[in-house]
Amino acid sequence: MKLTKLAASALAVASIILSAGVASAQTAVTNGTNGNYIGAGVAVGATSGGQGNDEAQIGGNIQGRYAVPNAPVSLRGSVLYGGDAAAIMPIVTYDAPIAKNTNVYFGGGYSFVTDEGQKTPLGNQNSPVVTLGIESEVSKNVIAYGDTKWGIDAYRNSDADAVSFQAGLGYRF
Repeated sequence: MKLTKLAASALAVASIILSAGVASAQTAVTNGTNGNYIGAGVAVGATSGGQGNDEAQIGGNIQGRYAVPNAPVSLRGSVLYGGDAAAIMPIVTYDAPIAKNTNVYFGGGYSFVTDEGQKTPLGNQNSPVVTLGIESEVSKNVIAYGDTKWGIDAYRNSDADAVSFQAGLGYRF
């Protein structure tokens, strides 16, 4: 059932992103951002596993992006902290330019919880992660970003999924 939900969600988001890319290609050439950056901000967990000691958490995030040269793909790293542990995520994304210096991105990876069973903004156990976000260079070497992360089966002793929202500012290098 979870695999069906994941596949349906991935197809829906991918079709939206690809449709936006086709539409923008027909009207004008847009150049998103291809900068590498590291940033920090807030992380807000929006879900609970329903088992006690796994309620939604507010914390922080540290995120980074390495844009693969000559490809619409990026390697990203994210750390969500708050509660009693941290969730560390390597993620690969497809990046689609939507305006000058602005991209939307969609991808997946895996969340490694530093102390399984302890709460983070994205659940309390290791899990696959899907992300959807936007990033924009708002001034020279400053990137603003925001995304949503969906942890699939991210709570111990529960089949609940976790959702977290992140926003922050990064330094482009």
